[in-house]
Amino acid sequence: MIRFKGILLEDNYRHQGLRKRLIAELEYKGISDRKVLEAIGKIPRHFFLDSSFVEFAYQDKAFPIGEDQTISQPYTVAFQSELLQVQPMQKVLEVGTGSGYQAIVLMELGAKVFSIERVKTLHSRTKELLHAMGYNPRLFYGDGYKGLPSFAPFDRIIVTAAAPSIPDMLLQQLKTGGILVIPVGDSSGIQVMTTVTRQTDGSFIEKQHGQFRFVPMVENKK
Repeated sequence: MIRFKGILLEDNYRHQGLRKRLIAELEYKGISDRKVLEAIGKIPRHFFLDSSFVEFAYQDKAFPIGEDQTISQPYTVAFQSELLQVQPMQKVLEVGTGSGYQAIVLMELGAKVFSIERVKTLHSRTKELLHAMGYNPRLFYGDGYKGLPSFAPFDRIIVTAAAPSIPDMLLQQLKTGGILVIPVGDSSGIQVMTTVTRQTDGSFIEKQHGQFRFVPMVENKK
């Protein structure tokens, strides 16, 4: 139980039971990485949603979190996390902090998380919530297209918003052997989940992993 903005948030047996059902659903849909499933099984997703959505927190659906943003459906979080292949103590850059749910999944996988959010009010609220929950990733307010060059290179980079193309600045912040996971495509329609792996000669190999739908990235945020 934690207190956030004067409200007690409880993670009770019912919530834990709903998470077990969610994990079973994710397995049925093809998620096989046990570490990813265990991480999602630990995290009280209902803490990240408006109280009016608490009853629906463990359905495999995206929900609004304000400021025209959403918390991704659990399957999407699990799918991106599985593609990322995070190893303990790796530096991971997340572009699009949002609710903070994906960042905590990465932390439960053992990552050292650096996360950028372009919406100031969301950045502030999420920072406060994660601190109350006992998580302290490095959170930044700024333009995700630019990444965090002063903290680069990163072992992994994950983008949780739709990009019309793969930002070159993010590619340049990826370590040799590093993996970038990003949904690429027109933000008004469907995007293709794409992984980019940096080779020892500095080149990049792209692979596509199916269609998804995300809110768009926005650049030049001051």
